[in-house]
Amino acid sequence: MNKKINFLTFHLFTFSLFFACQSKTEVQPVSQPTDTLVVKPANNSSQQQAMNYSTASKGKIEAVREIPVFSRLAEQIVMFGIEKTGQHVKKGQVVARLSDAALREKILHSRAKLEKAEFQYQAILMGQGYKHDHLDAAPENIKQLARTNSGYNEAKAELHELQHQLSYCIITAPVSGAVSQIKNTLYGAALPGEALFYIVDTEHLKVTFDVLENELAKYQMGASLSVSTVAYPSEQHSATVSAISPVIDGNGMVHIEATLAPHPHLMPGMTAFITIVNNNI
Repeated sequence: MNKKINFLTFHLFTFSLFFACQSKTEVQPVSQPTDTLVVKPANNSSQQQAMNYSTASKGKIEAVREIPVFSRLAEQIVMFGIEKTGQHVKKGQVVARLSDAALREKILHSRAKLEKAEFQYQAILMGQGYKHDHLDAAPENIKQLARTNSGYNEAKAELHELQHQLSYCIITAPVSGAVSQIKNTLYGAALPGEALFYIVDTEHLKVTFDVLENELAKYQMGASLSVSTVAYPSEQHSATVSAISPVIDGNGMVHIEATLAPHPHLMPGMTAFITIVNNNI
């Protein structure tokens, strides 16, 4: 009898010990509050920019016009204010001067010719019976005939033309912009019809790009665009669609141009990324 009781007591103790151990393993520790701030990683700017570029059309910024600066006279350049490509000039700025020595000599001879013709004019009128101090009393048709016969009109026109040519010795910039393609230099020979240099009109820029045919409906004339560049990716510039090609090329692309407002950071040749602006938002 005692053996049975002892056996039962042993098993009961063993069972209790097992249950206690099992209970300990199921108890989870209570989380304690901490002062640690969990910071979410910020979006990588370069990845974000790449994402933006992937959804934009790629294009080029171009100048609306590149203007050649010519000389109207065949003379030597005695002052050349253009030093390097990219130099900025303003409209009306003196950029070159030509030698005017030969032209001034011609003007002196032309003035002498005019004085001789004027004397001949007066002689003709006096031969018609008009006094020297009353030549204005002659009828207009008589005076016109006398000016023609004396060569006065021709001499006066020649002098006026030479004086006008004298102004061509000073060459000014026709527009504001940046210098490109320098073709001449100081003491070089300026020739009519040959450009001294070119000026890129940086005040009138456009962005050109191609879009797929199925996206053409988004780009109507006058549509607003947002333009960014590789050099200044954080800057957004507004543009307006100004031209759409009437032809779709063999790759199903349509060529589009948009006018850009001038900005110091925008230059012809820049790679641009263009997105359509939804005005309904």
